[in-house]
Amino acid sequence: MQKRNIQMNASSQTTLEPESQANLLCFLVATVAASYSLTSEWRVDHVVESCRIWLARNRAVLPWLERVTLGQLALQIARRDLRAAGIAVRQSNVQSMFTNEMGINTASTLVQRISAVCEAPLRERPAA
Repeated sequence: MQKRNIQMNASSQTTLEPESQANLLCFLVATVAASYSLTSEWRVDHVVESCRIWLARNRAVLPWLERVTLGQLALQIARRDLRAAGIAVRQSNVQSMFTNEMGINTASTLVQRISAVCEAPLRERPAA
C-alpha cells in the first residue's frame, strides 16, 4: 500500500506548460461563469469536477495544490474580473461557449474575451 502511494505522489509532481495552464484556467472560468448563469450559485464542486474533466481529457496531471490554486483563481476571475471587464455570461450564451463534447469553444467571441481576462493573472503568478 505504501509503495503505491509513493508511485502516485511521484506521478503527480508534473506541471502544465503555460499555454495549457491558460487553457485550463479559461475552461474553469467559462464553466463556473456558465454554471452561475444557470444556477445563480458559485459552485466550487463544479470547478473541481471541471478541472478533473479537463485534466483527464488532456491526459494531464497537476498537483492538488496547483488545482486548488487555479480553481480559486477561476472563481475570483468569474466573480470579479469578468464583471470589471464588462463580460456578462447569460443563460443564452452558455451553449455557444462549449463544443458538443463539452470542450471550450475557442471560436466563441465570449470565450475569447474570457481567455483574454485570464491571461493577466497567470502572467502575474510566481513560477511554480
